[in-house]
Amino acid sequence: MRWREAVVRAAFLAPAAAFLLLFLGRPLVDNLTASLRATTVSSLLDDEAPFIGPENHLSLLRSEAFREALATTALYTAGSLAAQFSVGLGLALFFHRRFPLGRTIRALLLLPWLMPLVVTGTVWRWMLETDGGAVNGVLRALHLVHAGVPWLTGDDEALVSAVLVNTWVGVPFATALLYGGLQSVPRHVHEAALLDGAGPVSLFRYVTWPLLRPTAGVVLVLGAVYTLRSPDVVLALTGGGPAGATRTLAVLAYEQSFLEFDFGRAAATGNVLVLVASVLALLQLRAGRRARTF
Repeated sequence: MRWREAVVRAAFLAPAAAFLLLFLGRPLVDNLTASLRATTVSSLLDDEAPFIGPENHLSLLRSEAFREALATTALYTAGSLAAQFSVGLGLALFFHRRFPLGRTIRALLLLPWLMPLVVTGTVWRWMLETDGGAVNGVLRALHLVHAGVPWLTGDDEALVSAVLVNTWVGVPFATALLYGGLQSVPRHVHEAALLDGAGPVSLFRYVTWPLLRPTAGVVLVLGAVYTLRSPDVVLALTGGGPAGATRTLAVLAYEQSFLEFDFGRAAATGNVLVLVASVLALLQLRAGRRARTF
């Protein structure tokens, strides 16, 4: 019986394993191989890329652009995650209560997440223009500023703008997952806590949050992975500027690939992104197991 159960389990897992090996494992191996060779346009045409070992990775670590991009990525990801999770949790708690048109508003809330990222970045770039942008126009009309704020041309303002736009994109996804997590919390547990005299703060702290913590971990990890891997918003919004102020690792890999045509170093940068995402995923799995244990 145990042998038969093992065969059945393997049969169910085989399609998923084949899919991962074909569409995930093969690209990872190709990327690792490219990072260990001097892969350029000429080498791709000649089909001869000389093996140079870890030289691409060592050159990347010695690069000032890589260190700056790594710091920018940390700020960009941390700021986006904090804002996305905070706003998403607040909206999920708000929609958890039933009210007229609640479902319709939840559906409309998904529109920013469903829009192509390039379209989102382009629209926000128009809105954040220093002279004719809608955001500065509203701020002037409210007499909050006298001159246009350089949202896309100032070093600090550009990074803040990128975080805000990425937050606008990611909030619907965080809200949907957290709302689903709140729906899975047993209603009788809340009712029992209310009968025991728990207030709103105590109810959330001691009842809702412990049961929502596994979902919160998934939201944070997926949000981090999406933010790390996607250069679309930053490229459409600022192009990585001004002077590299919004150049993340994903943008750096794009520049190395399609502007410098140094595919070996771009692959090495991609390996760093994969490593960071893998560490975050492992931490989330470990935290999820501990939460289920308790």
